Amino acid sequence: MKEKHGIIIKKDLRRNWVLYLIVLPVILWYILFCYKPMYGALIAFQDYRPAQGFGVNWVGLKHFVRFFENPFLGRLLRNTVLISLYNLIFGFPVPIMLALLFNEVKSKMFKNVAQTFMYLPHFISMVVVCGMITQFSLTTGLFNNIIEFFGGEATPLLQRPELYRTIYVASNVWKNFGWDSIIFVAALAGVDTQLYDAARVDGAGRWKQMLHVTLPSIMPTIVIMLILKIGGMMSVGYEKTLLLYNETIYETADIISTYVYRVGLMDKQYSYASAVDLLNSAVNILLVVTANKISKKVTETSLW
Repeated sequence: MKEKHGIIIKKDLRRNWVLYLIVLPVILWYILFCYKPMYGALIAFQDYRPAQGFGVNWVGLKHFVRFFENPFLGRLLRNTVLISLYNLIFGFPVPIMLALLFNEVKSKMFKNVAQTFMYLPHFISMVVVCGMITQFSLTTGLFNNIIEFFGGEATPLLQRPELYRTIYVASNVWKNFGWDSIIFVAALAGVDTQLYDAARVDGAGRWKQMLHVTLPSIMPTIVIMLILKIGGMMSVGYEKTLLLYNETIYETADIISTYVYRVGLMDKQYSYASAVDLLNSAVNILLVVTANKISKKVTETSLW
């Protein structure tokens, strides 16, 4: 049986060697930059010193226990979970709605132009986006001009802890909703047009066609994307937070990834930072496995 499989693999390699050659750089990239660095997770169980190298000063779960005893643990978890949850609640449905709207547009020219404008924010550098947000949030910035126009009082918005999450999530939705809609637009392109014809024969209007044909047809794609989003809930990007936050709003802005950055790179506590990040990754794995299992039972759609 093994010999038979070996022969099949060899024949496939001979027949499709060009395709394997094309995918080889991608495989090498993942091996070198994703899988090989996993060896570095060992320092989470050591008191690592660069001069000493790996394999010395093993301390077991010392750094994990230290993190659980951290007085800022509650704040870090609360901020990370809330920002991720708000991103999911407000950021996930918007690309779906945008794709549904594009699907209803009959003019190809208008559709192409509109899609281009919606995709543009994704290509703006995060540094530029955060610079724009910072300038707009100043006392004399655009946001405060709008607030004053409606009778409000101008304040430095990025120094108000209660507003940080709103600014973060809203800017995140604006930057990504157009790009994130691409996969749903692609899923809509694969919906069988005969289903729409049958629905029209039954007297269904545009709204009912969307509810009973379009949404059920792309539901597997929606479920898969939701599982992937849930699997990354604890991985709030530290770049944007680092560019936006300051000490006055740590109470609502400080998250696990920025904490790892501070203790790991600024304080040079490499082992402790690795332990925190490893624990964070373990929680993400648990989330994606749980979400996948629930989805498989409820919707019969899953990643595996």
